Amino acid sequence: MTKIISVVNQKGGVGKTTTAINLATAFSTLGKKILVIDFDPQGNATTGLGIIEKGKTSGSYEVLIGKVPFAYAYLSTSIPNLYVLPANIHLSGAEVELVTLKNREYLLQEALKELDDFQYVFIDCPPSLGLLTLNALVASSSALIPLQCEFYALEGLSQILSTLNYVRGHLNPKLRLQGIVLTMFDSRSNLNVQVAQDVRMHLKRNVYQTAIPRNIRLAEAPSFGKPAVIYDLKCFGSQAYLQLAKEILNQEGPTHEGEIAA
Repeated sequence: MTKIISVVNQKGGVGKTTTAINLATAFSTLGKKILVIDFDPQGNATTGLGIIEKGKTSGSYEVLIGKVPFAYAYLSTSIPNLYVLPANIHLSGAEVELVTLKNREYLLQEALKELDDFQYVFIDCPPSLGLLTLNALVASSSALIPLQCEFYALEGLSQILSTLNYVRGHLNPKLRLQGIVLTMFDSRSNLNVQVAQDVRMHLKRNVYQTAIPRNIRLAEAPSFGKPAVIYDLKCFGSQAYLQLAKEILNQEGPTHEGEIAA
């Protein structure tokens, strides 16, 4: 069965897209057939995977509204085993369009019925908890939360977990918390260390042991249209994502995909 993982956080700038594309790339290097769905109107995951002319192809918006079948919309990338369903400018108006539609929360789930060719799908969600993110969570097996090691990011964590609980209780009973990954971690910062300790203390096994460090190569890579794992495999950021991919695949550790604690 295909496992669909939403990479979700309502706060922007926490490393959501960076996590989605580098984790997907790490999985593909381990021999898995992977799809990235760019569900953010900004289209950063699309650009980060080397798809430059975003407006000239169908993408996640056309698939969402049923205009184009999924099988005709996703694209190959320069990375073996890695494919992308791109985002284009039309996705920015989807939130308004969806409001009046019946079963609006289930549109993506319906569109993604035929995914047998892929082992893992990563959905890069927009930085909000609106209808696009709701569609992603309803279509997903689990949710992965990138959490920046700063006070404001920590403050919003309970809101994300409450949203996951709502979706599981009302829309998708199969949804699980895949885990929380600490991002932009700087061991020299007392605040970063304290936030990491607090998150691990309260959410225990749901927090991955691997933390993603602050790393200039992670920031540089998108400007070259490459995930950092391809741009500079040896940098600390790339190595962290490879380690995280292995940790997820060996999922005895940080999460048992169990209860979502708010």
